[in-house]
Parts: sequence; structure tokens; C-alpha cells
Amino acid sequence: MRKQNTEILGDVIRQVLRENHLDGRLYEVQLIRSWETVLGTYINSYTENLYIKNKILYAKISSAALRHELFLSKSILIGNLNKAVGVQVINDIHFL
Repeated sequence: MRKQNTEILGDVIRQVLRENHLDGRLYEVQLIRSWETVLGTYINSYTENLYIKNKILYAKISSAALRHELFLSKSILIGNLNKAVGVQVINDIHFL
């Protein structure tokens, strides 16, 4: 016999994360993990470090020419990375 007040496990986990203010950090990790998927393995091979602080993604790129090309398409990258996660996680990207 099935109970009347059953809930989907995924919804319960999301609710617990939201109530404990852990969902933001989870989205940040998902965005960093999606970097290679969104930008490709070539750009990922020149990426040395990624981290997010205050809704700004900091990306250390070892090639100056590639860093400049990424800077020129920064707004598109922000949109694509946020779209990969499904939530507005970052507002800006700083290339180091």
C-alpha cells in the first residue's frame, strides 16, 4: 500500500540543499565541471586553474593569444556556461 504524502527523492534533496544554502556551491561545481564540455578539450588543455568567487569565474589561461580570444567572446561564454548548468551562476569572467 502506498502512502499519500510521498515525494520524489530528487525534489527532497534539492529542497534540503536549498534550505541549508548549499545549492549555490553545487551549481558552482557543476559550472566548473562543464568548462571542458562547453569550451572543448583544446581550450581546456590551456586552462590551468578555475575558481568562482562572488559570482565571478576566474580562469588562468596559459596562452596569451587564447586568453585574448576568450576575452573577446566573454559574454557568449558566460551565457553558454550558465546555460549548461541551467541557473545564473556567474555574472563575469576574469582571465588571468
